[in-house]
Amino acid sequence: MVEDNRTNDKDVLLELKDVHMYFGKVTALAGVNLKIRKGEIHSVIGPNGAGKTVMMNCVNGLYRPQQGTVVYKGNIINHLRPYERAAMGMARTFQKVEVFGGMTVLDNIRLGRHTHFKSGIFSGAFYVGKAAREEIEHRAFIEEEIIDLLEIEQIRHKPVGMLPYGLQKRVELGRALALEPDLLILDEPLAGLNLEEVEDMARFILDINEEKRWNVTCLLVEHDMGVVMDLSHRVFVLNFGNMIMDGTPEEVQNNPEVIKAYLGEEDLYATRR
Repeated sequence: MVEDNRTNDKDVLLELKDVHMYFGKVTALAGVNLKIRKGEIHSVIGPNGAGKTVMMNCVNGLYRPQQGTVVYKGNIINHLRPYERAAMGMARTFQKVEVFGGMTVLDNIRLGRHTHFKSGIFSGAFYVGKAAREEIEHRAFIEEEIIDLLEIEQIRHKPVGMLPYGLQKRVELGRALALEPDLLILDEPLAGLNLEEVEDMARFILDINEEKRWNVTCLLVEHDMGVVMDLSHRVFVLNFGNMIMDGTPEEVQNNPEVIKAYLGEEDLYATRR
């Protein structure tokens, strides 16, 4: 196992400490330990049933671990609900697209700005003063930053339910970005996409992580090993709730246990081409 020996803990944005999760007699997570540092793309890989989505649910508050702690920005957040974690700068996309099909692209993305609205009930109800100014500012941010980044200008007024699946994935990513997160949890963002859409989504993830305007730390769950190895700073390998290793892409690719259990010789060769 490759240990994470980097010592500058002030750069740790998210940490899981000895996290356990059980469903009856089934152990979904067995003492998971993980540190994600600011500015990283930290990927989680493993076969179906390894516990990846359970781990993501513990991070964003859908599940509360029976043992262990989840620490975000130096604070233990086990007790916080998903909306409270969102207010702390944590956003998520899901394995299956979660969008409002009857609403437009623009309105779906606007929902992600809810934590940034500060106007009171009166001004919000009557759309005056501060509420009106906030609406203008948030709309400008969405249209000038997010829609431009994701290249969806031409479809911003279309109902999301009428769009192809790949564009719906972009809309969901846009809604997460509208929160202006410090940590973005991406649960299989490439699932169901064709090759061109995969390349576009990978490019968006890199831009979100590398551009100073965004500089978002990403926790990425993905089955496409080629993309994982190309994008990630570090890779966490999970097997039936247990960590095999946490290391650089090169270390993961050359670990015999990982090769045997997950990648296989053919997939490993594909990641090295």
